[in-house]
Amino acid sequence: MNDARSSLAGLARRGFLIATGATALAFSTACDAGSTTPDARNAAEGAGPRQGGRLRAAFAGGGANETLDPHAANLFVDAARAKALFDKLADFGADLAAVPRLAERWEPNDTLDTWRITLRKAAFHDGRPVTAEDVLSSYRRIADPKATFRAKASLEPIDLDASRAVDASTVEFRLKRPYAEFPNVLAAFGAYIVPKDAVAFDKPIGSGPFSFVSFTPGSSLLVKRNDAYWEGAPHLDELEFVVAGEESARAGALLSGQVAYAHELDPATARTHQGKGRIDVVRLPGSAMQGFVMKTDRPPFNDPRVRRAFFLIADRKELVDGALSGAGEIGNDLFGKGYQFYPAGLPQRTQDLDRARALLKEAGAEGLKVTLDTAPAATGFVEAGGIFKEQAAKAGVTIEVKVGNKDTYWRDILNNGTLASYRSGAMPIESHISQRLLTGSTTNATKWQRPDFDDLYQQAQSTRDAAQRGALYERMQRRLYDEGGFLIWGFADWIIATAPQVRGVSKTAPANTLDWARFDKIWIA
Repeated sequence: MNDARSSLAGLARRGFLIATGATALAFSTACDAGSTTPDARNAAEGAGPRQGGRLRAAFAGGGANETLDPHAANLFVDAARAKALFDKLADFGADLAAVPRLAERWEPNDTLDTWRITLRKAAFHDGRPVTAEDVLSSYRRIADPKATFRAKASLEPIDLDASRAVDASTVEFRLKRPYAEFPNVLAAFGAYIVPKDAVAFDKPIGSGPFSFVSFTPGSSLLVKRNDAYWEGAPHLDELEFVVAGEESARAGALLSGQVAYAHELDPATARTHQGKGRIDVVRLPGSAMQGFVMKTDRPPFNDPRVRRAFFLIADRKELVDGALSGAGEIGNDLFGKGYQFYPAGLPQRTQDLDRARALLKEAGAEGLKVTLDTAPAATGFVEAGGIFKEQAAKAGVTIEVKVGNKDTYWRDILNNGTLASYRSGAMPIESHISQRLLTGSTTNATKWQRPDFDDLYQQAQSTRDAAQRGALYERMQRRLYDEGGFLIWGFADWIIATAPQVRGVSKTAPANTLDWARFDKIWIA
Protein backbone atom coordinates (compact mmCIF):
# COMPACT_ATOMS: atom_id res chain seq x y z
CA MET A 1 0.00 0.00 0.00
CA ASN A 2 2.95 2.32 0.55
CA ASP A 3 3.85 1.87 -3.13
CA ALA A 4 0.32 2.81 -4.09
CA ARG A 5 0.42 5.93 -1.93
CA SER A 6 3.76 6.93 -3.43
CA SER A 7 2.43 6.50 -6.96
CA LEU A 8 -0.70 8.46 -6.12
CA ALA A 9 1.39 11.26 -4.68
CA GLY A 10 3.25 11.47 -7.96
CA LEU A 11 -0.02 11.58 -9.84
CA ALA A 12 -1.31 14.31 -7.59
CA ARG A 13 1.77 16.40 -8.37
CA ARG A 14 0.88 16.06 -12.05
CA GLY A 15 -2.54 17.46 -11.31
CA PHE A 16 -5.11 14.86 -12.30
CA LEU A 17 -5.90 13.55 -8.84
CA ILE A 18 -7.46 16.78 -7.62
CA ALA A 19 -11.22 16.30 -7.63
CA THR A 20 -12.95 19.06 -9.56
CA GLY A 21 -16.63 19.82 -9.67
CA ALA A 22 -19.67 18.11 -8.17
CA THR A 23 -19.30 14.96 -10.26
CA ALA A 24 -15.74 14.26 -9.13
CA LEU A 25 -16.75 14.89 -5.53
CA ALA A 26 -19.67 12.49 -5.97
CA PHE A 27 -17.28 9.82 -7.19
CA SER A 28 -15.03 10.34 -4.19
CA THR A 29 -17.93 9.97 -1.79
CA ALA A 30 -19.62 7.06 -3.56
CA CYS A 31 -16.45 5.00 -3.72
CA ASP A 32 -16.01 5.04 0.05
CA ALA A 33 -16.89 1.71 1.64
CA GLY A 34 -20.53 1.54 2.66
CA SER A 35 -21.49 4.78 0.91
CA THR A 36 -24.20 3.14 -1.20
CA THR A 37 -26.89 1.09 0.52
CA PRO A 38 -27.91 -2.22 -1.10
CA ASP A 39 -31.45 -0.97 -1.69
CA ALA A 40 -30.26 2.25 -3.33
CA ARG A 41 -27.77 0.40 -5.48
CA ASN A 42 -30.29 -2.20 -6.63
CA ALA A 43 -32.70 0.58 -7.58
CA ALA A 44 -29.97 2.36 -9.54
CA GLU A 45 -29.05 -0.84 -11.38
CA GLY A 46 -32.64 -1.27 -12.48
CA ALA A 47 -32.89 2.25 -13.85
CA GLY A 48 -32.15 3.13 -17.47
CA PRO A 49 -29.21 5.17 -18.72
CA ARG A 50 -28.81 8.57 -17.10
CA GLN A 51 -27.49 11.65 -18.89
CA GLY A 52 -24.72 13.84 -17.54
CA GLY A 53 -21.54 13.90 -15.51
CA ARG A 54 -17.82 13.60 -16.13
CA LEU A 55 -16.16 10.19 -15.93
CA ARG A 56 -12.44 9.84 -15.31
CA ALA A 57 -10.71 6.77 -16.68
CA ALA A 58 -7.16 5.75 -15.73
CA PHE A 59 -4.89 4.00 -18.25
CA ALA A 60 -1.20 3.26 -18.50
CA GLY A 61 0.31 5.92 -20.76
CA GLY A 62 3.12 6.59 -23.16
CA GLY A 63 4.85 9.59 -21.61
CA ALA A 64 5.40 13.15 -22.77
CA ASN A 65 5.64 12.12 -26.45
CA GLU A 66 2.03 10.97 -26.63
CA THR A 67 0.01 12.03 -29.67
CA LEU A 68 -3.66 12.09 -30.60
CA ASP A 69 -2.88 11.05 -34.17
CA PRO A 70 -5.15 7.97 -34.41
CA HIS A 71 -2.96 6.38 -37.07
CA ALA A 72 -0.03 6.42 -34.65
CA ALA A 73 -1.96 4.51 -31.97
CA ASN A 74 0.00 1.68 -30.33
CA LEU A 75 -1.02 1.51 -26.67
CA PHE A 76 -4.39 0.66 -25.14
CA VAL A 77 -4.79 4.28 -24.03
CA ASP A 78 -4.11 5.40 -27.62
CA ALA A 79 -6.81 3.07 -28.91
CA ALA A 80 -9.33 4.15 -26.28
CA ARG A 81 -8.72 7.86 -26.95
CA ALA A 82 -8.90 7.31 -30.72
CA LYS A 83 -12.19 5.43 -30.33
CA ALA A 84 -13.64 8.39 -28.41
CA LEU A 85 -12.63 10.93 -31.06
CA PHE A 86 -12.71 9.00 -34.35
CA ASP A 87 -14.45 6.17 -36.22
CA LYS A 88 -13.30 3.30 -38.42
CA LEU A 89 -15.24 1.87 -41.34
CA ALA A 90 -15.76 -1.30 -39.28
CA ASP A 91 -14.77 -2.79 -35.94
CA PHE A 92 -14.65 -6.26 -34.42
CA GLY A 93 -17.55 -7.75 -32.47
CA ALA A 94 -17.06 -9.99 -29.44
CA ASP A 95 -16.58 -13.01 -31.74
CA LEU A 96 -14.03 -11.03 -33.82
CA ALA A 97 -16.31 -10.83 -36.85
CA ALA A 98 -16.28 -7.43 -38.57
CA VAL A 99 -19.21 -5.13 -37.67
CA PRO A 100 -20.13 -2.11 -39.86
CA ARG A 101 -19.39 1.33 -38.40
CA LEU A 102 -18.88 4.29 -40.78
CA ALA A 103 -19.42 1.73 -43.53
CA GLU A 104 -23.16 1.13 -43.67
CA ARG A 105 -22.60 -1.92 -45.86
CA TRP A 106 -20.03 -3.62 -48.12
CA GLU A 107 -20.35 -5.80 -51.19
CA PRO A 108 -17.66 -7.67 -53.15
CA ASN A 109 -17.64 -8.51 -56.84
CA ASP A 110 -17.81 -12.16 -57.95
CA THR A 111 -14.03 -12.58 -57.91
CA LEU A 112 -13.59 -10.98 -54.46
CA ASP A 113 -10.94 -8.56 -55.68
CA THR A 114 -13.14 -5.43 -55.74
CA TRP A 115 -15.22 -4.28 -52.78
CA ARG A 116 -17.75 -1.44 -52.83
CA ILE A 117 -18.29 0.36 -49.51
CA THR A 118 -21.38 2.49 -48.89
CA LEU A 119 -20.87 5.09 -46.16
CA ARG A 120 -23.54 5.97 -43.64
CA LYS A 121 -24.49 9.61 -43.07
CA ALA A 122 -22.00 10.89 -40.52
CA ALA A 123 -20.27 14.18 -39.86
CA PHE A 124 -16.99 15.37 -38.45
CA HIS A 125 -17.03 17.54 -35.34
CA ASP A 126 -16.82 20.70 -37.45
CA GLY A 127 -20.02 19.75 -39.29
CA ARG A 128 -18.46 18.54 -42.56
CA PRO A 129 -19.84 15.22 -43.84
CA VAL A 130 -17.61 12.13 -43.88
CA THR A 131 -17.02 11.37 -47.56
CA ALA A 132 -15.37 8.77 -49.78
CA GLU A 133 -12.48 11.17 -50.35
CA ASP A 134 -11.85 11.33 -46.59
CA VAL A 135 -11.71 7.53 -46.51
CA LEU A 136 -9.25 7.26 -49.40
CA SER A 137 -7.11 10.09 -48.04
CA SER A 138 -6.97 8.42 -44.62
CA TYR A 139 -5.93 5.05 -46.05
CA ARG A 140 -3.34 6.62 -48.33
CA ARG A 141 -1.86 8.48 -45.36
CA ILE A 142 -1.59 5.20 -43.42
CA ALA A 143 -0.06 3.39 -46.40
CA ASP A 144 2.50 6.11 -47.19
CA PRO A 145 5.83 4.30 -47.79
CA LYS A 146 7.55 6.86 -45.55
CA ALA A 147 5.11 6.24 -42.69
CA THR A 148 5.37 3.65 -39.93
CA PHE A 149 1.71 3.47 -38.93
CA ARG A 150 0.59 0.16 -37.41
CA ALA A 151 -2.36 -0.35 -39.79
CA LYS A 152 -0.04 -0.10 -42.80
CA ALA A 153 0.48 -3.87 -43.02
CA SER A 154 -3.26 -4.49 -42.76
CA LEU A 155 -3.94 -2.22 -45.75
CA GLU A 156 -1.34 -3.98 -47.91
CA PRO A 157 -3.94 -5.96 -49.95
CA ILE A 158 -5.50 -2.71 -51.27
CA ASP A 159 -4.36 -1.20 -54.56
CA LEU A 160 -4.95 2.37 -53.45
CA ASP A 161 -3.85 3.83 -56.78
CA ALA A 162 -6.62 1.93 -58.53
CA SER A 163 -9.24 2.48 -55.82
CA ARG A 164 -11.68 5.37 -56.29
CA ALA A 165 -14.54 7.43 -54.94
CA VAL A 166 -17.59 6.46 -57.01
CA ASP A 167 -19.49 9.34 -55.40
CA ALA A 168 -19.45 11.18 -52.07
CA SER A 169 -20.81 8.17 -50.13
CA THR A 170 -19.35 5.24 -52.10
CA VAL A 171 -15.78 3.91 -52.13
CA GLU A 172 -14.58 1.25 -54.53
CA PHE A 173 -11.53 -0.62 -53.24
CA ARG A 174 -9.52 -2.54 -55.82
CA LEU A 175 -7.45 -5.32 -54.28
CA LYS A 176 -4.20 -6.93 -55.37
CA ARG A 177 -5.73 -10.41 -55.00
CA PRO A 178 -9.02 -12.02 -53.96
CA TYR A 179 -9.72 -11.42 -50.26
CA ALA A 180 -12.93 -12.84 -48.80
CA GLU A 181 -12.14 -11.44 -45.35
CA PHE A 182 -11.58 -7.88 -46.58
CA PRO A 183 -13.92 -6.39 -43.91
CA ASN A 184 -11.19 -7.33 -41.40
CA VAL A 185 -9.01 -4.69 -43.08
CA LEU A 186 -11.68 -2.04 -42.51
CA ALA A 187 -11.69 -2.97 -38.80
CA ALA A 188 -7.88 -3.07 -38.43
CA PHE A 189 -6.28 -1.53 -35.35
CA GLY A 190 -5.51 2.12 -36.14
CA ALA A 191 -7.43 2.32 -39.45
CA TYR A 192 -9.36 5.45 -38.42
CA ILE A 193 -10.95 7.92 -40.80
CA VAL A 194 -9.76 11.53 -40.52
CA PRO A 195 -10.66 14.60 -42.62
CA LYS A 196 -8.87 14.63 -45.98
CA ASP A 197 -7.06 17.87 -45.10
CA ALA A 198 -5.91 16.72 -41.64
CA VAL A 199 -2.19 17.32 -41.13
CA ALA A 200 -1.94 18.05 -37.40
CA PHE A 201 -3.64 16.44 -34.41
CA ASP A 202 -2.95 18.86 -31.57
CA LYS A 203 -6.67 19.76 -31.69
CA PRO A 204 -8.07 16.79 -33.59
CA ILE A 205 -11.32 16.76 -35.52
CA GLY A 206 -12.91 13.35 -35.90
CA SER A 207 -16.37 11.89 -36.32
CA GLY A 208 -16.43 10.01 -33.00
CA PRO A 209 -18.87 10.21 -30.08
CA PHE A 210 -16.78 12.80 -28.22
CA SER A 211 -15.08 15.98 -29.39
CA PHE A 212 -11.79 17.48 -28.27
CA VAL A 213 -11.49 19.90 -25.34
CA SER A 214 -7.89 19.76 -24.08
CA PHE A 215 -4.84 17.52 -24.01
CA THR A 216 -1.66 17.32 -21.94
CA PRO A 217 0.61 14.53 -23.25
CA GLY A 218 1.53 12.04 -20.56
CA SER A 219 -1.17 13.38 -18.25
CA SER A 220 -4.75 13.77 -19.49
CA LEU A 221 -7.19 14.19 -22.36
CA LEU A 222 -10.57 15.85 -21.82
CA VAL A 223 -13.37 15.37 -24.36
CA LYS A 224 -17.05 16.33 -24.39
CA ARG A 225 -20.24 14.76 -25.72
CA ASN A 226 -20.84 15.01 -29.47
CA ASP A 227 -24.58 15.64 -29.62
CA ALA A 228 -24.61 15.07 -33.40
CA TYR A 229 -22.97 11.63 -33.28
CA TRP A 230 -24.41 9.34 -35.97
CA GLU A 231 -25.14 6.53 -33.51
CA GLY A 232 -26.65 8.81 -30.88
CA ALA A 233 -25.07 11.14 -28.35
CA PRO A 234 -23.14 9.60 -25.41
CA HIS A 235 -24.72 9.58 -21.97
CA LEU A 236 -21.76 11.38 -20.36
CA ASP A 237 -21.26 15.12 -20.60
CA GLU A 238 -17.49 14.75 -20.43
CA LEU A 239 -14.87 12.03 -20.41
CA GLU A 240 -11.34 12.47 -19.09
CA PHE A 241 -8.53 10.01 -19.76
CA VAL A 242 -5.84 10.24 -17.10
CA VAL A 243 -2.46 8.53 -17.15
CA ALA A 244 -1.29 6.30 -14.30
CA GLY A 245 1.60 4.11 -15.37
CA GLU A 246 1.75 1.87 -12.31
CA GLU A 247 -1.01 -0.68 -11.75
CA SER A 248 -0.98 0.17 -8.06
CA ALA A 249 -1.61 3.83 -8.92
CA ARG A 250 -4.61 2.99 -11.11
CA ALA A 251 -6.05 0.75 -8.41
CA GLY A 252 -5.37 3.31 -5.70
CA ALA A 253 -6.94 6.14 -7.70
CA LEU A 254 -10.06 4.04 -8.20
CA LEU A 255 -10.30 3.02 -4.55
CA SER A 256 -9.85 6.61 -3.40
CA GLY A 257 -12.58 7.89 -5.75
CA GLN A 258 -10.27 10.00 -7.89
CA VAL A 259 -11.17 7.99 -11.02
CA ALA A 260 -14.20 5.84 -11.78
CA TYR A 261 -12.66 3.45 -14.32
CA ALA A 262 -9.28 1.71 -14.12
CA HIS A 263 -7.87 -0.24 -17.04
CA GLU A 264 -5.56 -3.27 -16.86
CA LEU A 265 -5.52 -4.46 -13.26
CA ASP A 266 -3.64 -7.49 -11.95
CA PRO A 267 -5.55 -10.67 -11.02
CA ALA A 268 -4.30 -10.34 -7.43
CA THR A 269 -5.79 -6.84 -7.17
CA ALA A 270 -9.09 -8.09 -8.54
CA ARG A 271 -9.21 -10.97 -6.07
CA THR A 272 -8.48 -8.67 -3.15
CA HIS A 273 -11.32 -6.24 -3.84
CA GLN A 274 -13.95 -8.20 -5.76
CA GLY A 275 -17.29 -8.52 -4.02
CA LYS A 276 -16.48 -6.10 -1.20
CA GLY A 277 -18.58 -3.21 -2.47
CA ARG A 278 -15.87 -0.60 -3.05
CA ILE A 279 -15.29 -1.37 -6.74
CA ASP A 280 -16.82 -3.55 -9.46
CA VAL A 281 -14.42 -5.87 -11.25
CA VAL A 282 -15.04 -6.71 -14.91
CA ARG A 283 -13.20 -9.59 -16.57
CA LEU A 284 -13.13 -9.45 -20.36
CA PRO A 285 -12.78 -13.07 -21.53
CA GLY A 286 -10.56 -14.24 -24.36
CA SER A 287 -8.57 -11.02 -24.52
CA ALA A 288 -5.08 -12.52 -24.76
CA MET A 289 -3.81 -15.87 -25.97
CA GLN A 290 -1.01 -17.28 -23.77
CA GLY A 291 1.41 -19.98 -24.82
CA PHE A 292 4.82 -21.02 -26.06
CA VAL A 293 6.25 -20.98 -29.59
CA MET A 294 8.28 -23.94 -30.82
CA LYS A 295 10.40 -23.15 -33.87
CA THR A 296 9.50 -25.81 -36.42
CA ASP A 297 12.49 -25.21 -38.71
CA ARG A 298 15.26 -26.29 -36.29
CA PRO A 299 16.07 -29.05 -33.80
CA PRO A 300 14.52 -30.32 -31.68
CA PHE A 301 11.16 -28.98 -32.87
CA ASN A 302 11.66 -29.72 -36.56
CA ASP A 303 10.49 -33.21 -35.57
CA PRO A 304 6.66 -33.18 -35.22
CA ARG A 305 6.88 -35.97 -32.64
CA VAL A 306 8.77 -33.65 -30.30
CA ARG A 307 6.14 -30.94 -30.79
CA ARG A 308 3.36 -33.42 -30.03
CA ALA A 309 5.22 -34.53 -26.92
CA PHE A 310 5.37 -30.94 -25.67
CA PHE A 311 1.63 -30.54 -26.32
CA LEU A 312 1.10 -33.52 -23.99
CA ILE A 313 3.54 -32.32 -21.32
CA ALA A 314 1.52 -29.19 -20.60
CA ASP A 315 -0.91 -29.20 -17.68
CA ARG A 316 -3.00 -26.29 -18.90
CA LYS A 317 -5.05 -25.78 -15.76
CA GLU A 318 -1.91 -25.59 -13.63
CA LEU A 319 -0.49 -22.98 -16.02
CA VAL A 320 -3.67 -20.86 -15.95
CA ASP A 321 -3.97 -21.12 -12.18
CA GLY A 322 -0.29 -20.43 -11.53
CA ALA A 323 0.75 -17.97 -14.24
CA LEU A 324 -2.57 -16.10 -14.56
CA SER A 325 -3.81 -16.52 -10.98
CA GLY A 326 -6.80 -18.34 -12.45
CA ALA A 327 -7.92 -15.28 -14.46
CA GLY A 328 -8.54 -17.07 -17.74
CA GLU A 329 -9.46 -20.38 -19.31
CA ILE A 330 -7.44 -23.26 -20.69
CA GLY A 331 -6.39 -23.39 -24.33
CA ASN A 332 -6.24 -26.21 -26.85
CA ASP A 333 -3.19 -25.26 -28.95
CA LEU A 334 -5.25 -23.18 -31.36
CA PHE A 335 -5.68 -19.41 -31.47
CA GLY A 336 -9.04 -17.68 -31.08
CA LYS A 337 -11.15 -19.75 -28.69
CA GLY A 338 -14.73 -18.51 -29.02
CA TYR A 339 -14.00 -16.49 -32.17
CA GLN A 340 -15.62 -16.88 -35.58
CA PHE A 341 -14.30 -19.99 -37.41
CA TYR A 342 -12.78 -21.58 -34.28
CA PRO A 343 -13.05 -25.41 -34.46
CA ALA A 344 -14.68 -25.99 -31.09
CA GLY A 345 -15.33 -29.67 -31.84
CA LEU A 346 -11.70 -30.75 -31.49
CA PRO A 347 -11.05 -32.78 -28.32
CA GLN A 348 -9.54 -30.86 -25.42
CA ARG A 349 -5.91 -31.87 -25.06
CA THR A 350 -4.83 -32.96 -21.56
CA GLN A 351 -1.53 -33.87 -19.97
CA ASP A 352 -0.32 -37.39 -20.88
CA LEU A 353 3.24 -37.84 -19.66
CA ASP A 354 3.46 -41.52 -20.66
CA ARG A 355 2.55 -40.74 -24.26
CA ALA A 356 4.91 -37.72 -24.23
CA ARG A 357 7.83 -39.94 -23.11
CA ALA A 358 6.99 -42.49 -25.80
CA LEU A 359 6.98 -39.81 -28.53
CA LEU A 360 10.30 -38.42 -27.34
CA LYS A 361 11.82 -41.93 -27.34
CA GLU A 362 10.46 -42.55 -30.84
CA ALA A 363 12.06 -39.29 -31.99
CA GLY A 364 15.41 -40.19 -30.39
CA ALA A 365 15.02 -37.26 -27.98
CA GLU A 366 15.16 -39.02 -24.62
CA GLY A 367 16.90 -36.85 -22.03
CA LEU A 368 16.18 -33.75 -24.16
CA LYS A 369 17.56 -30.44 -22.93
CA VAL A 370 16.15 -27.19 -24.29
CA THR A 371 16.26 -23.47 -23.43
CA LEU A 372 13.00 -21.59 -22.88
CA ASP A 373 13.33 -17.87 -23.56
CA THR A 374 11.05 -15.64 -21.54
CA ALA A 375 10.97 -12.14 -20.01
CA PRO A 376 8.67 -9.95 -17.89
CA ALA A 377 7.24 -8.65 -21.17
CA ALA A 378 3.69 -9.75 -20.33
CA THR A 379 1.73 -10.97 -17.33
CA GLY A 380 2.63 -14.51 -16.35
CA PHE A 381 5.51 -15.05 -18.77
CA VAL A 382 8.23 -15.80 -16.24
CA GLU A 383 5.84 -17.69 -13.97
CA ALA A 384 4.65 -19.88 -16.85
CA GLY A 385 8.24 -20.68 -17.74
CA GLY A 386 8.94 -21.94 -14.23
CA ILE A 387 5.76 -24.02 -14.11
CA PHE A 388 6.39 -25.61 -17.50
CA LYS A 389 9.96 -26.42 -16.50
CA GLU A 390 8.61 -28.50 -13.60
CA GLN A 391 6.02 -30.18 -15.82
CA ALA A 392 8.64 -31.09 -18.45
CA ALA A 393 10.93 -32.61 -15.84
CA LYS A 394 8.24 -35.23 -15.15
CA ALA A 395 8.61 -36.35 -18.79
CA GLY A 396 12.40 -36.48 -18.59
CA VAL A 397 12.93 -33.12 -20.34
CA THR A 398 15.30 -30.56 -18.87
CA ILE A 399 14.29 -26.95 -19.53
CA GLU A 400 16.59 -24.04 -18.80
CA VAL A 401 14.49 -20.90 -18.31
CA LYS A 402 16.37 -17.91 -19.70
CA VAL A 403 14.93 -14.52 -18.65
CA GLY A 404 15.73 -11.81 -21.21
CA ASN A 405 15.23 -8.08 -21.66
CA LYS A 406 11.53 -7.17 -21.69
CA ASP A 407 12.18 -4.12 -23.89
CA THR A 408 13.75 -6.13 -26.73
CA TYR A 409 12.03 -9.45 -26.09
CA TRP A 410 9.66 -9.59 -29.07
CA ARG A 411 12.42 -8.71 -31.51
CA ASP A 412 14.83 -11.15 -29.86
CA ILE A 413 12.56 -14.20 -30.05
CA LEU A 414 11.21 -13.69 -33.57
CA ASN A 415 14.14 -15.43 -35.24
CA ASN A 416 16.35 -16.61 -32.39
CA GLY A 417 16.16 -19.56 -30.02
CA THR A 418 13.95 -22.64 -30.21
CA LEU A 419 11.26 -22.26 -27.49
CA ALA A 420 9.81 -19.04 -26.07
CA SER A 421 6.91 -17.56 -24.13
CA TYR A 422 4.31 -15.89 -26.33
CA ARG A 423 1.16 -13.79 -26.09
CA SER A 424 -1.27 -12.34 -28.60
CA GLY A 425 -4.19 -9.96 -28.29
CA ALA A 426 -7.57 -10.47 -29.91
CA MET A 427 -7.75 -10.55 -33.71
CA PRO A 428 -9.72 -12.58 -36.27
CA ILE A 429 -8.44 -16.12 -36.84
CA GLU A 430 -7.84 -15.19 -40.48
CA SER A 431 -5.56 -12.34 -39.38
CA HIS A 432 -3.64 -14.63 -37.02
CA ILE A 433 -3.06 -17.06 -39.90
CA SER A 434 -2.04 -14.40 -42.42
CA GLN A 435 0.26 -12.53 -40.05
CA ARG A 436 1.91 -15.47 -38.27
CA LEU A 437 1.54 -18.73 -40.16
CA LEU A 438 2.13 -18.16 -43.86
CA THR A 439 5.53 -18.65 -45.44
CA GLY A 440 5.92 -14.92 -46.07
CA SER A 441 4.43 -13.71 -42.78
CA THR A 442 6.71 -11.13 -41.17
CA THR A 443 5.85 -12.19 -37.59
CA ASN A 444 6.07 -15.96 -38.12
CA ALA A 445 7.66 -16.80 -34.76
CA THR A 446 7.11 -20.58 -35.08
CA LYS A 447 8.72 -20.60 -38.55
CA TRP A 448 5.77 -22.64 -39.80
CA GLN A 449 6.38 -22.54 -43.58
CA ARG A 450 4.25 -24.98 -45.57
CA PRO A 451 3.37 -24.18 -49.23
CA ASP A 452 0.31 -26.44 -49.15
CA PHE A 453 -0.91 -24.62 -46.03
CA ASP A 454 -0.40 -21.30 -47.86
CA ASP A 455 -2.45 -22.69 -50.75
CA LEU A 456 -5.35 -23.52 -48.45
CA TYR A 457 -5.31 -19.95 -47.14
CA GLN A 458 -5.40 -18.55 -50.69
CA GLN A 459 -8.24 -20.95 -51.52
CA ALA A 460 -10.16 -19.72 -48.48
CA GLN A 461 -9.71 -16.11 -49.55
CA SER A 462 -11.12 -16.93 -52.98
CA THR A 463 -14.22 -18.62 -51.49
CA ARG A 464 -17.26 -16.40 -51.27
CA ASP A 465 -19.48 -18.75 -49.25
CA ALA A 466 -18.75 -18.32 -45.51
CA ALA A 467 -19.60 -21.95 -44.64
CA GLN A 468 -17.25 -23.31 -47.29
CA ARG A 469 -14.59 -20.85 -46.19
CA GLY A 470 -15.07 -21.99 -42.60
CA ALA A 471 -14.51 -25.61 -43.67
CA LEU A 472 -11.17 -24.62 -45.21
CA TYR A 473 -10.16 -22.78 -42.03
CA GLU A 474 -11.04 -25.90 -40.04
CA ARG A 475 -8.77 -28.04 -42.25
CA MET A 476 -5.94 -25.60 -41.64
CA GLN A 477 -6.53 -25.50 -37.90
CA ARG A 478 -6.78 -29.29 -37.58
CA ARG A 479 -3.34 -29.50 -39.12
CA LEU A 480 -1.99 -26.93 -36.67
CA TYR A 481 -3.62 -28.87 -33.83
CA ASP A 482 -1.76 -32.01 -34.93
CA GLU A 483 1.64 -30.60 -35.82
CA GLY A 484 1.84 -26.83 -35.45
CA GLY A 485 4.36 -24.83 -33.45
CA PHE A 486 2.03 -22.95 -31.08
CA LEU A 487 1.54 -24.57 -27.68
CA ILE A 488 -1.43 -22.48 -26.56
CA TRP A 489 -2.15 -23.30 -22.94
CA GLY A 490 -4.56 -20.52 -22.02
CA PHE A 491 -6.56 -17.42 -22.76
CA ALA A 492 -6.21 -14.61 -20.24
CA ASP A 493 -9.03 -12.37 -19.05
CA TRP A 494 -8.44 -8.65 -19.36
CA ILE A 495 -9.32 -7.03 -16.06
CA ILE A 496 -10.81 -3.59 -15.59
CA ALA A 497 -12.63 -2.15 -12.59
CA THR A 498 -15.07 0.67 -12.04
CA ALA A 499 -16.69 2.65 -9.28
CA PRO A 500 -19.93 0.97 -8.15
CA GLN A 501 -22.16 3.59 -9.76
CA VAL A 502 -20.71 3.20 -13.27
CA ARG A 503 -23.03 1.37 -15.68
CA GLY A 504 -22.96 0.16 -19.26
CA VAL A 505 -19.50 -1.47 -19.26
CA SER A 506 -19.47 -4.53 -21.54
CA LYS A 507 -18.61 -7.79 -19.79
CA THR A 508 -18.16 -9.83 -22.97
CA ALA A 509 -15.96 -7.75 -25.30
CA PRO A 510 -12.29 -8.78 -25.52
CA ALA A 511 -9.78 -5.92 -25.38
CA ASN A 512 -9.48 -3.94 -28.63
CA THR A 513 -12.91 -4.96 -29.91
CA LEU A 514 -15.86 -2.66 -30.58
CA ASP A 515 -17.44 -2.69 -27.12
CA TRP A 516 -14.18 -2.54 -25.15
CA ALA A 517 -13.58 0.99 -23.75
CA ARG A 518 -16.96 1.97 -25.20
CA PHE A 519 -17.36 5.15 -23.19
CA ASP A 520 -20.20 6.47 -25.33
CA LYS A 521 -22.38 3.68 -23.88
CA ILE A 522 -21.35 4.19 -20.24
CA TRP A 523 -23.32 6.26 -17.73
CA ILE A 524 -23.26 7.24 -14.08
CA ALA A 525 -26.13 5.79 -12.03
